[in-house]
Amino acid sequence: MHALSPDSLAAYWSLDEVSTNIIVFFNLLGALLLGLLVGYERTFHGRAAGMRTYGLVCMASAALTVIAGYPGYWFGGHAGIPPSADATRVIQGIVTGVGFLGAGVIMKEGFTISGLTTAASIWASSAIGVLVGVGFYAASMLLTLLSVLCMMWVSKLEGWLPSHQAIAVMLRFQPDFMPQRDTLVSVMGELGYDMAWGSISILYQNEKPEWHFVAVAQGKDKGAHLTDISQVLASYEGLDSYTLSYARN
Repeated sequence: MHALSPDSLAAYWSLDEVSTNIIVFFNLLGALLLGLLVGYERTFHGRAAGMRTYGLVCMASAALTVIAGYPGYWFGGHAGIPPSADATRVIQGIVTGVGFLGAGVIMKEGFTISGLTTAASIWASSAIGVLVGVGFYAASMLLTLLSVLCMMWVSKLEGWLPSHQAIAVMLRFQPDFMPQRDTLVSVMGELGYDMAWGSISILYQNEKPEWHFVAVAQGKDKGAHLTDISQVLASYEGLDSYTLSYARN
């Protein structure tokens, strides 16, 4: 039978073939809705990866997984002996590919790393799509719920639990001025911070010393706010300019 003969083309629209396509469609629709739900949390918080990204990742993951469950219907059922479909290899490829997508949203600026939660949630979205693809619908819904709850409420839990806030500090001093370590330790100590000396780096350029380091709060409510630190540093002798930011991820 020729590949373009009426009987050959009709096989792509047989009752069994259409029924299988409808099942696949419902899998894709469910994965899209779950992905959109996870992505909305990121959109709500103004992240770059939002509903469209999550919906596409989740739906595509489901599509690549669900077709592995119906190898006998590939190519209109003309393959003869059903081809061997190893779903684990498909899943492995999905996880690897989505890993590269997640890496693209991670950005590092100084001691501040952003995008880690978004990258992790994109990876979770692909797992949701895989669960939908293999037919674990209840598990996929539960994973969606847990992912959303984790992104919405764990940050509040982190704020409630005891913690030590860290700040990234860059100090640029006036030409030929040599800062004293003990003086900086004393200043930061009065502000409620301990200097993490393992993080310090020193640059000397154009006769201006420049210090970069991380300071860790001595307790949850002991570290001064950045505005208060700024006011103190503004009066520090020999300081030319400075940059302060929370060392967050």
